[in-house]
Formats: sequence, C-alpha cells, structure tokens
Amino acid sequence: MRMLIILLRKEFQQIFRDKSILPLIIVLPIVQLLIMPLAADYDIRNISLGVIDHDRSPISQELLSVIGSSGYFIIRSEHTSYQEALGEIENEKTDIILEIPASFERNIARLGGDEVLISANAINAAKAGIGASYLSTIITGFNSNIKVNRLRAYGLEPVPRIDITSSSWFNPYMNYHYYMVPGILVMLVTIVSGFMATLNIVREKEIGTIEQINVSPIRKHQFLMGKLVPFWIIGIIVFTIGLGIAWLVYGIVPKGSIGLLYLFLAIYLVAVLGFGLLVSTFTENQQQSMFVAFFFIMIFILMSGLFTSVDSMPPWAQWITRFNPVTYFVEVIRMVMLKGSGFADIRQHLLTIIGFAIFFNGWAVWVYRKTS
Repeated sequence: MRMLIILLRKEFQQIFRDKSILPLIIVLPIVQLLIMPLAADYDIRNISLGVIDHDRSPISQELLSVIGSSGYFIIRSEHTSYQEALGEIENEKTDIILEIPASFERNIARLGGDEVLISANAINAAKAGIGASYLSTIITGFNSNIKVNRLRAYGLEPVPRIDITSSSWFNPYMNYHYYMVPGILVMLVTIVSGFMATLNIVREKEIGTIEQINVSPIRKHQFLMGKLVPFWIIGIIVFTIGLGIAWLVYGIVPKGSIGLLYLFLAIYLVAVLGFGLLVSTFTENQQQSMFVAFFFIMIFILMSGLFTSVDSMPPWAQWITRFNPVTYFVEVIRMVMLKGSGFADIRQHLLTIIGFAIFFNGWAVWVYRKTS
C-alpha cells in the first residue's frame, strides 16, 4: 500500500506540473457538453419548400398558409413550372417541392378531392423522408377540415371519426436534449479517460523513466494501478460536472438513484482506463497510441447507440455492439436518468462491465509483464 501511495503521489505531481493539461481536461468537456446537444438536434425544422401553385385559388392559398404557419417549413420561392423548381433542388436551395394542380379548388368542390405532388431532395434521406411525412400530415389534416366544413355547409353532420390521444413516457415533451445529453456525457467521459490513460505509459517510454521503474521493486499491478487511479478520479470529476450542467442548463434531473449511476461509472471507468493502458503497452510513442486509441474509441462511440438506435443497425453491427462497453453505459445512464431504473434493471449491464474491466486490466497486466 505504501508503494502505491508513493506512485499515486508521483502521478498527481506529474499531472499538476503541467499547468495547462488539467484545465483542458476539465474545461473542454464542459464546453463540448454545452455546445454539442444544441447542434445534435433530431428535430427537422426550417425545411425549404418550393411551391408550384397552378390554381392560385383561395383554397390553395389557405393550404400554403397552413403549411407556412406549421413551424416546420419555410416557403422559399414560388415557381411557374416544375423544371424551374427542380433547378432549385439541384442548386441545394430547396428541400421539397409542392405542386398544386390547376382547377384544384374546383375538383375539390365538384369531385370531392384532388391530388398534389410532393418531390423531395433525397440526398439527405432523413430530412427528405421526415419532411415529406410532415407535409403529408399537414395536407391530410387540411383535407379533413375541408370535408367537415363542406358537410356542415350543407347542414349535414360529419362522418364519425376516431380521435387519437397519445402520451410520451419518460420524455413527455419529446425534448431531444433529454435523449442526447446523457449519451454525450458518456462520450466525453470515455474520450477524456481513454485518451489520457493511453498516453500515460507511452510518455514514460518516450522520456526514458520506464526503464528505471522496471528495475525498481515496484510490482506490475502496483505500477498500473498508480497510472489508473488518478484518471479514474478525474473521470468522476468530469462526470460530476457534466451532471451539474445537465441539471442547470438543460433541466435534466435524474429520476433514478445518483448513487447507482456512480457505482456503474466507477466500474466503467476501470474498464475504459484498462483499455487505455492496454493500448499504451502495445505502442511505443504517443503518436501511435493516439491513432490506435482514436480508431477504437470512435468505433465504440459511433456504434454505441448514442446517435442511432442499436435495434435499427444490421444484425452484424448489433452483434459487434455486444462487445462495446460504451453501449452499456449509454443504455444505463438513459435508463437511470430518464426512466428511474433500479439496480435490478441494470444488473446484467453491470455484470457485463465488470467483465470488461477484468478483461482489459488483466490483459494489460499480462502484456506489460511480457514486454517489460
């Protein structure tokens, strides 16, 4: 224990000796957590709409007014031909084209209906699909109101219809911040802890002090623990600051136990730091370690379910996510913070992360013994 305390004192002195590194470790994640959730917006708004209104009747103008006041569309331009409107899509000035046929109002009055054309720029498939769906929903609602008003104008009661009442559990206002902020917090903790642990042993190799440590009576597990504990503490500090920002800035208050979150975090950090130490034992300089760590951490984050649902991934990708420790923490932090899940709900996730921690750290100790 005395040897471990001496090593920890050395590591903390080394960290605090660099006056710039500690502020960067703390400040940069704070700035990222303030900015990234504002940019990672799943709501599709400000969709540029090009209109071709061949009818120019009161009812077509009323339809355009309803679309413009929805808050999702901005009517950028009105065109006289489809080819002219298509040129706007080709020049990336318009996302969707709405073409209203001639005699639109007359056909609705005489025949009871007509059809409009929606053409979307599908280069951005998500924006095109969601935007076209929004527009179709608005037009469908407008069509229903026309039918009701028409029947009432003739003194008839509307045909009975089914009204839908919906409720959104765990995020009643469908606020995307509630979904993104916990996941981004996991990402920042992973990046800070993983990269700092990766560079630690490599720096000892580059400055030559690793040879002095190797000939000292320090045991291998003591040496690796001395490297792991300081960044384990820093990871907890970064997470704590992130929780404070989530509460003060985004109004996200954990519904579940904060102690349970910290229990999972403590074990998760051991796993991530063990991975960083493992990478550092295989690499000879900081450039190599940065590239290797960046390769794996980016895969961990992009395939964690942070930005896209794991269930929507192809089967082979879902299989890979089972071996991704970030996936489990992203799921757990959302379960605890948004749903109020308890220990029984995350027990399997906790056991899996314990397995990752044992695997990565055990491998790091074994490899370091062989190469030292």
